[in-house]
This record gives sequence, structure tokens and C-alpha cells, in this order.
Amino acid sequence: MQGNRNATPGVVIVGAGQAGARAAEAVRGAGYAGTITLIGAEAHMPYERPQLSKATLLEDGAPVIMIRDGEGWRALGVDVVPATRIVTGDAGRHVVVADDGREFPYDKLLIATGTTPRRLPAVEAGPLPVLPLRSIEDAQALRRHLAPGVRVAIVGGGVIGLEVAAAAVKAGATATVIEAAPGLLARALPPVVADFVKARHEREGVTFRLGRAPVGQSAAGVEIEGGETVPADVIVVGIGVEPELALARSLGAEIDQGILVDECGRTSVADVFAAGDVASRFCPWNGRVLRIETWANAQNQAAAAARTMVGEAMAYRDPPWFWSDQYDLNIQVVGHAAAPGTTVLRGDPATGRFSALTLAGGTVIGAVTVNAPKDMASLRRLVAAGRPLSAQEAGDTAFDLRKAATR
Repeated sequence: MQGNRNATPGVVIVGAGQAGARAAEAVRGAGYAGTITLIGAEAHMPYERPQLSKATLLEDGAPVIMIRDGEGWRALGVDVVPATRIVTGDAGRHVVVADDGREFPYDKLLIATGTTPRRLPAVEAGPLPVLPLRSIEDAQALRRHLAPGVRVAIVGGGVIGLEVAAAAVKAGATATVIEAAPGLLARALPPVVADFVKARHEREGVTFRLGRAPVGQSAAGVEIEGGETVPADVIVVGIGVEPELALARSLGAEIDQGILVDECGRTSVADVFAAGDVASRFCPWNGRVLRIETWANAQNQAAAAARTMVGEAMAYRDPPWFWSDQYDLNIQVVGHAAAPGTTVLRGDPATGRFSALTLAGGTVIGAVTVNAPKDMASLRRLVAAGRPLSAQEAGDTAFDLRKAATR
């Protein structure tokens, strides 16, 4: 679809990922009858991103899950403008400007520009291919490398890196994870769960180089601190992301890690909102301002901000929640599971099905479940509500967590 160069001011959403697309749906769902313009930098219609490190890497030709196709957006009355990068804006004039000079006037603006992968210039300079994992094209390119005998070096021991490692060994490749920190997933999981996940990967043949940062590459592989070269045919870099803040800065929005918003998605600039990976907000479960890079946050925070934009103020207070599929493990995390506090195991990790609850001040502030989705359903409510729970109750598999969530 083509953007209207002389568009009537209405709702403009910059960023056509999960947050932007769901916001457009929510604006129309709230009964808004004006124009909605959804502008995306990618050439595709909006699509679901979690599949990129999951099904797309595991299956040749796995279909891309689109949020809606072109006809679906037209039926909703949303003008999708793909392959268009917005580079600046003028809050006084209520307009955003693309890199080709097109201007898009707005009454209300939602910034959902997301993030870009962090780069490692030293590792990228060399003969071996270095791949990020952020777009459909990235995932499809990486899938073509996952084949028997291929040596995959993965820089970054976070969720994405470990999902890539699992996909690599399933395809018959070998995988080595290089992580500068002394352990895996330190910001997401308590040590007992991180150790469990690491051990499972090792049983599948994944090797780890922890506490040693990469310093370069050669035809032989990735050079890491200490003088070792990790053999590799392809390198995947998954060391986190940086928020896309140029548009927000040009409009004068307050920045604190990301675009600072209140619980309704409002920025410090009148008529400008933000949601998804690019936005930061105060999280009571962590006690500080954070950007939250999860599918659920992108979807639900955007929906709340969208309704607020059109006059139906809605607060978004859900605790962070995400999931990861690795081998036959379904790992779900809610709240601040890696926070200092008391970690209580519920079930036996040796069985491959258990939960780990993080307690502080007599309440659950975070939790991880491994193949225990029923526990997670109650734990999400417990963390959100701040209901009391004792360590004895937390660790007793006979205790019904649903009762604690409603008492």
C-alpha cells in the first residue's frame, strides 16, 4: 500500500512490528473513525517476531505468520506504508518526516520503532559470515547455514543465543556459545534454573565458553580472550539490542534507557505516545525504570496506549512475561525472577518439570516454570497482584497456587 503524501491528520503509528500493528487494531477497535497510518521500515506487512528464533530456524520453508495481510489491513481501514523509514519529527507542527522527504501529519502519534541488534565490529571484520537475528531475512539466511557438519559459533548466551544453539544441533550442526559473563541468563533466571538449562544444552552437545569475550575472527573461527580460537564456519551475534530513539529525540521526548512513558503510554510530549521494546516505564517488581523486550509487553502495552490515544485512558500494569522453547523444554518467566531474594523450588528439576519462585517480603516478585504451564497461569496473577505467599506454600506441590492468587 502507498502512503498518502497529503494525509489528513489522524493517528500515525511509526513502527509496524508487534506493538505498532496491535496498536492500530486497538485504535480501530476502540471505535475511532479517523485515519490510521501505520508506517514500517521493512518491506513486509507486520508479522509475528517470536517465530524467527523458533519455527523459522527449525523447519525448512516454515511459513511466516503475518498479523494481517494487505487485504486484512485494508478491511480494517488502516493505511500501511511499508519500506519507509521515519527519521525526524516536529512536535510543534505535529508532523513526522521520512528519509525521502515525505511528511505525515498527525493528531496523535505512537512511536513503536523497536530496537536494532548491537554490533561487534571486531568480530564482523573477517572472512566468516556474521549473522544477526532480527528480521525474516535474517532468520531465513541463518536457517540455510544450519546443516550437518556446520560449525556455528554463537556470541551471546541469552535467550536468543540458546534458541539458536538448540536449532543448530537439531539440524545436525555443532554449536558453541561464547558468553562474556561468567554464567548464562543472569538477568533473567535464578542460578538454579540457569544451571539446569546449561546442563541440558551440554547433554545435546552444545559447548560453552563462559567469562571470555570475543576479540576477533579469522578463517579458523572466533578468537576469544585467552588466545583460544573457537572453530566456526558461521558466527551468530546475539548480544542484545539498542532502542531506536532518533525520532523520539527529535520530538523532544524524555529518554531513560528508552522513551519514558507513564502507565498509559504517554511520553513527555503532548499527543506523542510510545510502546513496545522502545519504551521504558517504572516496574514495581524491579523497583526501577526498565525497557521490556517481550512479545507480551509489545502487544499489551501498545493496546493500552492506543486506547488512551483515542480518549479511553487505559493503564498497563502487567508484570513482564516471556517464554522460550529449547528442545522439549518450555521455559516461561514472569516478573523479576533473577532478583535478590529467596528462590524456592516447586518440584524436582531432575524430572524436567518444575518451577522456581523468587520471594521477597513475603510475596512472589518473579518466577520461572519449566514444562509447568499450569503453575505459570497462577504465578502471573500472583506477581501482578502482590498476594502473600510463604516459602512453605511456594515449595509444596500439593498447595494450590490458584488459592493464593485470589485470597
